[in-house]
Amino acid sequence: MDQGNNSRVTEFVLYSLPGPRELQLFYFTFFTLLYLFTLLGNFLIVLTVLSEPALQTPMYFLLSNLSFIDACLSTFATPKMIVNFLTEHKTISFAGCMAQIFFQHALVGTEMMLLVAMAYDRYVAICRPLQYAVIMSIHKCIGLVVGSWLIGVLHSVSQLVFTVNLPFCGPNKVDNFFCDLLLVIELACTDTYMLEILMLSDSGLLAMISFVLLLISYMVILVTVQHRSSEGMTKARATLTAHFTVVTLFFGPCIFIYAWPFNNFPVDKVLSIFYSVFTPLLNPLIYTLRNKEVISAMQKLRTRKISS
Repeated sequence: MDQGNNSRVTEFVLYSLPGPRELQLFYFTFFTLLYLFTLLGNFLIVLTVLSEPALQTPMYFLLSNLSFIDACLSTFATPKMIVNFLTEHKTISFAGCMAQIFFQHALVGTEMMLLVAMAYDRYVAICRPLQYAVIMSIHKCIGLVVGSWLIGVLHSVSQLVFTVNLPFCGPNKVDNFFCDLLLVIELACTDTYMLEILMLSDSGLLAMISFVLLLISYMVILVTVQHRSSEGMTKARATLTAHFTVVTLFFGPCIFIYAWPFNNFPVDKVLSIFYSVFTPLLNPLIYTLRNKEVISAMQKLRTRKISS
């Protein structure tokens, strides 16, 4: 912290999982392997979709973008957490903290919108199959992805613009393993109650709109296929089960954490680790292990690599 009349925090101290040196080494090894598997799994999906002509469809185009976002989401804070397991001073610079806040909200907001786009794709495929090729053109898919990123970035900027100029001149310990926005705001040397309400409303509105749109799309699909053949109903249920599982894993921890924004619970840290470390790995597993086309394409890709 700079000293003087205009002292300002130049770094923040981050929370780390407690335990002796041996346990810290175990955490380091475990989360390093988990992070590497997350990157490998997500980028393998991206590579498979790009290299297999049979997967050049809107659904897999959106899925590959989801995998890319998940790879980024696992990277905004996990490497810093891993390094901190081996260091005594678990600090992050002010600029690094603001960067974590920006990328967290940009990626989370983008993924919310992309999940809505994927639900829309399934709605068109199941409810309007004859018009699917026209409605879900390549230009529409690119527009959905670009729109998702724009909404995510704008949401993040709206959060960060009020945070970066706050007067941080005293406490600098963030009670989480990354710079969580609400926890950082609470460290400012000014009354931030209204700002916290504003930030919470902003994030809550985006999450609520996304969640409601997802629920509506699922209900419309179920109502549409309930009068069709049992095979169609089975396929629709399988699709919705995968989507609903991912949505639950993604929105569940966020809703719980932000439901009590002015009180800190130990479980909040566990949920923060879950949605930023485990969820990016679980998402591709849920979509790929249940999808014979993706598994077959991966096997073809492996065969081509071995042959070459």
